[in-house]
Amino acid sequence: MSWARLGDARDGLLNLLDTVERGRYEATVRPADQGRFLVGCALSRLVLGELLGVPAAQVPLRRVCPRCGGPHGKVRLADMPDTPPYDFSVTHSGEVIGVAVCRGAQVGLDVEEGDGAVDVDTAARTALAAPELAALNTLPPTGRKAAFLRTWTRKEAVLKALGVGLGLPLRELRMSAPDTPPAVLTWPPRLTPRPPLPTMADLVVDGSHPASVAVIGAHGLRLVRRDGTALLARYGR
Repeated sequence: MSWARLGDARDGLLNLLDTVERGRYEATVRPADQGRFLVGCALSRLVLGELLGVPAAQVPLRRVCPRCGGPHGKVRLADMPDTPPYDFSVTHSGEVIGVAVCRGAQVGLDVEEGDGAVDVDTAARTALAAPELAALNTLPPTGRKAAFLRTWTRKEAVLKALGVGLGLPLRELRMSAPDTPPAVLTWPPRLTPRPPLPTMADLVVDGSHPASVAVIGAHGLRLVRRDGTALLARYGR
């Protein structure tokens, strides 16, 4: 798992992007969104390139939506002969960008801006199952935001590992209480067949950004953290 910052974005990283990525980068209006996209793409390519033993710019990535065939959705590594299967997940929020890579299993990673502005009441009604919402409302107002973001990151990580993003309603995915170890309690009814229960872990990035990682199809979870900022800085030297 590698973490980097928005400030790591620089023009030299554009050399790593393929045609599709460059098009999305140029079509992005807000400079901060451009920077987050650039750092996420570059960091993914550098990490995967090291694992595969190929130049980062030549890492074969596929962006094909399973529903419409468009160039979006979860980015995947194209099949490569004689190489181990890797799955990876990219996340960003505010100043933080992260990439998680897993061998032989599906991985999802999510981070949220812990000190950002969140309308917890409105978001909770959209994202939480009825029991989750009832439990949240029992907390004092000062504790609701942190509890909500913890549940949100867990749900996003699971849906990213499945490769469906927000294609399934968050309210239909019920998680364990935010102050207990992360686990899926109830899958969305429309999700058939049921996937194996994920192995999960909660994280805190930079002391204030809650994050969660979910792995589906693995027998355990061992987190190895790398300095993504240092990896990006070495590129082009």
